[in-house]
Amino acid sequence: MRHAMATAEVGDDVFGDDPTVIELERYVADLFEREASLFVPSGTMANQISLRANSQPGWELLCDRQCHIVNYEAAGPVVHSGLLINLLTTERGMITADMVRQNIRPVNLHTPETRMVTLENTHNRHGGTILPQEEVLKVREVCDEFGLVFHLDGARIWNAHVATGLSLPELTRPFDSVSVCLSKGLGAPIGSMVLGSGEFIDRCRRQRKLFGGGMRQVGIIAAAGLYALKNNINRLAEDHANAQVLADGLNQFPVFDVDLSRVQTNIVIANIVPEESVESVLEKLKEVGVRAVPFGPKKIRMVTHLDVTRADCEEALGRIGGLFD
Repeated sequence: MRHAMATAEVGDDVFGDDPTVIELERYVADLFEREASLFVPSGTMANQISLRANSQPGWELLCDRQCHIVNYEAAGPVVHSGLLINLLTTERGMITADMVRQNIRPVNLHTPETRMVTLENTHNRHGGTILPQEEVLKVREVCDEFGLVFHLDGARIWNAHVATGLSLPELTRPFDSVSVCLSKGLGAPIGSMVLGSGEFIDRCRRQRKLFGGGMRQVGIIAAAGLYALKNNINRLAEDHANAQVLADGLNQFPVFDVDLSRVQTNIVIANIVPEESVESVLEKLKEVGVRAVPFGPKKIRMVTHLDVTRADCEEALGRIGGLFD
């Protein structure tokens, strides 16, 4: 990947003539069977310019209470797009078709217009869970019925693709717009993509400039994304298997409780017993060289990726065992 970056042919992407960025955007659009795609620096920018390009201030957005757009994007929908957010409590991140229908406000002079729905697949705060595709299709039907814009935060859609065997176009076709991430499991150092119609991507390109995301000789980064896409998708299955090893092992220690039914991809969320605090557990793990992050009042999160081997997981479990056996 670093060799590809060092040898990348570059131009000026703000002028639209960086050949490596052009290749990446065409490659991703073809991969998802979309008209066009746009390279942006981050997943947050990908989501935020998608919302802005798809909406008008004062619209209401339906989204899961635990979604990335709400919890990790600094109130972006409100600040950037003037959207009212209706937070829905879901089971494993899936806003069902019935939930959408029940939360669409009647047309009224006094109320906001319910005009957008977002989903996240796989879902980070629900533990890397995969949304049921049959329910996604039902939501699409409701969106069509009421004229709602349907956006997917697909940062980890690659993991859903590998875990389910469903193609990338099949998983994302129901959505008007899609964001996908080239870092995380795919291993690129930076970068995300926005996908949609050619007209939508033209609007997003202007929003990218407004947000400060227009970059110059960025082919050196786009080359990393191309390498990741061509070499690192199928190997995500290794991450999923390693996450299962890690989850099974953590459940052997009395301090942790992992819901194994939620360990569907590469994320492991462990509940902490009442006698321990998240802070004390993380400090103990740090002392033996095991890294995790706090993920709630009584939860921690661990993630497997291409720099974490099966041996690393087993080594981590061995060190943890010395603390909590």
